[in-house]
Amino acid sequence: MKPIENPLMSLTMGRRSFLGGAAALGVGAGLSAPAIVSRAAAAEPSVISLRDRDLPFIATEETYTTDELIALNAINDEHVEYLKGTGLDDLGPGRIGAMDEAGINVQILSAHTPGVQNVQGQEGIDFAYRLNKMIAQGPMATYPGRFQAYATLPLQDPEASADELERSVREDGFVGAMTNGFIGEKFLDHPDFKPLLARAEALDVPIYLHPGFPPEKVFDIYYRTTRPGYNQEFQNYIFSGSGYGWHQEVLTQCLRLILTGVFDSLPKLQFIIGHMGEGLPFYYERIVGDLSESTEGSLNKPIGQYFNDNFWYTTSAFFQDELLHLLLKYVSVDRVMFGIDYPFADMKQGTDWFRAVDLPREAKEKIAFRNAERLFGIKA
Repeated sequence: MKPIENPLMSLTMGRRSFLGGAAALGVGAGLSAPAIVSRAAAAEPSVISLRDRDLPFIATEETYTTDELIALNAINDEHVEYLKGTGLDDLGPGRIGAMDEAGINVQILSAHTPGVQNVQGQEGIDFAYRLNKMIAQGPMATYPGRFQAYATLPLQDPEASADELERSVREDGFVGAMTNGFIGEKFLDHPDFKPLLARAEALDVPIYLHPGFPPEKVFDIYYRTTRPGYNQEFQNYIFSGSGYGWHQEVLTQCLRLILTGVFDSLPKLQFIIGHMGEGLPFYYERIVGDLSESTEGSLNKPIGQYFNDNFWYTTSAFFQDELLHLLLKYVSVDRVMFGIDYPFADMKQGTDWFRAVDLPREAKEKIAFRNAERLFGIKA
């Protein structure tokens, strides 16, 4: 069966794929390096090496792909070659060596955006199962303790997704699931996904809310622009994705989950969001200030409380001190976890940055590995 229609269906790449899109479309040659400037990059080596050099890490947003997944999502032959050159498909000695150099004990793996969530019917169910078994029987078995994984789910079928989540957790030891933005034209707060959310709560595993590309109607209204002389196609996809749209979309989905009462009916359900909170720290006071009164009679708790009770946050790809400190102003240090966004951000740059961050040792240990140990039931 064919995947659902989407303006980005032939260009469904994730942040990582934007970089691939640059190569595939013949533009943006310099985009393969992380765009965010880290403090660690400019720090003196002696400062980094002497401060918390023994700190272990669990990296919580780390990506992989396979030939089959590339064939589903790549836009052309050049893009295939690009994706194969990123290290996405390296789940062996190369990735382990980079982890060792950076001091990362564990990576939690997830399928390249959008996984298989747009593939319908039995084809999607079978595809998700193959990917999950490949991870369980491949890198997780070959390198015990070094890799954990989020399940890839066939989200076109919520009941099948609930079953695959349970199977992958109970049978293969997965630590949760990852989703990628819109499922068709729905978010996870839609009633169709209640069986999946209820199963995640019952299994006591989190769902990682990774961003994804918008449906065509949203894309046309918000992100389709025209300007003579520019590669408008590539620019607009960047605009709708890593350049802006992704972060707004995840935060919108988080708020919808709260406002529609998902956590009032499933109070123990847990979600993870990356990229230093996807803009939440910047908007936190406005969100809480403006929505508190209007939700006082409709929610069981003050709206701000849900951000500390039902969400976890990762540092993935945002290696900036000021953003971390702003996030910690509004959410507990017990809810923040380390992430790289590998291979689209550099492992060693990420760990060097965090070793040099000005935080108490206890807080750094919580973010680097202890919070992940507690949430996922694993050891660094």
